[in-house]
Amino acid sequence: MSNLDRMIPDLQACFACEDVRLEASGSHSIVGIINFIGAPSLPIQVIKLCIWTRWSSGVGEFEQTTRLIGPDEEAVLAAATTKFHLTHEESHTTNVNIFGGVQFTHPGAHHVEIMLDAEMRLRFPIRVMLPAATAPQQL
Repeated sequence: MSNLDRMIPDLQACFACEDVRLEASGSHSIVGIINFIGAPSLPIQVIKLCIWTRWSSGVGEFEQTTRLIGPDEEAVLAAATTKFHLTHEESHTTNVNIFGGVQFTHPGAHHVEIMLDAEMRLRFPIRVMLPAATAPQQL
């Protein structure tokens, strides 16, 4: 396939979640979409963190890189690379990256980065939060 036949796909959706289940029908069930990680104290280790992505409307061979970046914007806490192929404009693919035992040592905004062939396509925060100090109750 020449570069003229190649068409860059659209990132249709991306979720950070607790689990992705493959149903008998072939459909995915996304469990526990993660908006933030609440930690009683730090460091905290997350047993399972899944990043679900769906690409569509492209043609060719591609490489997705998924990274979890620390709040210092430099530390890569986890990374995975997934190669995929789209045969025609109406095709799609779903990639699931499962990260086990990710350790968070600092509170604040961590970021999930989705790159296609080393070019950033999506970046979104996941905050690691400690409980707020509770104020004494007044009677």
